[in-house]
Amino acid sequence: MARASTMPDPNIIVWFQNRFVRLAEANVNILTHALHYGTGVFEGIRGYYEDKQRELFLVRALDHYERWKQNCGILRIHVPASPSELCDITADLCRKNGFHSDVYARPIAYKSSERIGVHADDNDAHAIIVLPFGHYFSEKRGLKAGVVSWRRVEDNAIPGRAKICGAYVNSVLATDEAHRNGHDEAIFLTESGHVAEGATCNLFMVRNHKLITPPVTDNILEGITRATVMELAGKELHLEVVERSIDRSELYGCDEVFFTGTAAEVAPIVEIDHRPVGKGEIGPITDKIDRLYADATHGRMPGYKEWLWPVYGSAIIEKTA
Repeated sequence: MARASTMPDPNIIVWFQNRFVRLAEANVNILTHALHYGTGVFEGIRGYYEDKQRELFLVRALDHYERWKQNCGILRIHVPASPSELCDITADLCRKNGFHSDVYARPIAYKSSERIGVHADDNDAHAIIVLPFGHYFSEKRGLKAGVVSWRRVEDNAIPGRAKICGAYVNSVLATDEAHRNGHDEAIFLTESGHVAEGATCNLFMVRNHKLITPPVTDNILEGITRATVMELAGKELHLEVVERSIDRSELYGCDEVFFTGTAAEVAPIVEIDHRPVGKGEIGPITDKIDRLYADATHGRMPGYKEWLWPVYGSAIIEKTA
C-alpha cells in the first residue's frame, strides 16, 4: 500500500525567517548545519475542513507547539514565538493560501550556521509550511506490518520522544526494510526486545477487551494522537487503557492492532509478519475509535472543542445522526 504523496505548489505562502514568503523563495544554504548533522526538530499538525460549517480546524495545535518548543530545548534551539502566536501564524497561513480542504502543517526549527563542524551554536532558524493533505496511507482497508531488524533508537542515544530530524534515519531504514519484505509499514522493537512503535506511528493492541500501548519509557514518541485516542477510548467507549511493555509474540495472538499518528490518523493493521491479526480484518474497537477520532477532530463533538483551533472563526457544531 503506497503512501499518499503531495507535490507542493511553489507559490504557496510559508512562514520563513519570520516573514511570509513563497515556498520557492524559502531556501537554505547547502552548508547549513542541520542538513549535515540532523540538528533540527519538527512537528506535524493536522487540519480538517468541515463542509457543513465551512470551517478548517487545526487539531491540538496548541499542544503540538508546546511539545515542539519543549523538544527544541533538547537541542538548545530557541523559537521566540509563544505557542499561541505560532497557532495564529499557522491559521494565518491557511487563510493567506485560501485553504478549504484538509491540510498538514510542518513546523521545523534547526541550527542554521553555514559551515563545516559538528559543534552547535545559537544560530537558530525556524519555518512553518502548510500543505493540502489527504490520507497518509492511500487507502484504509488495513495495513500489513512487519517487525524489522532495525531497533528503535535508545533515549540515551537520540531521544525518540522528540521529533529530532537526524533520528528519522532510523525510521527511513526500517521503512525501507519493511517495504522490501512486502509490508506496508514497519514495527520497531526496543533493544530489550519489546514492541516500541511503527516507523512513524504509535501502536495500540486490543487484547482481552483492553486497549494496550507501550509506555513512553520504551523509547516511543510521546504522541499527541496517541493521547487523544487514549482519552476517547476511556471516556467514550469505557475501555480500560493500559500502558505496559508488549512482547512481540503478543502481536500474533491479540484481537486487534492499529497505529496512530498525526499523519497516519487511526490506521488499522490486519496482518503482522504475514500472520493475520485476529480475523484478518479491521476490528470493531479499531473501527469505533477511528470514527470517534474523525468526529472529534472535525468539530462534530462539542465536548472536545478545546482540541480545535478554528481558522475561519466558526463555532463547534453538535454531531448529527
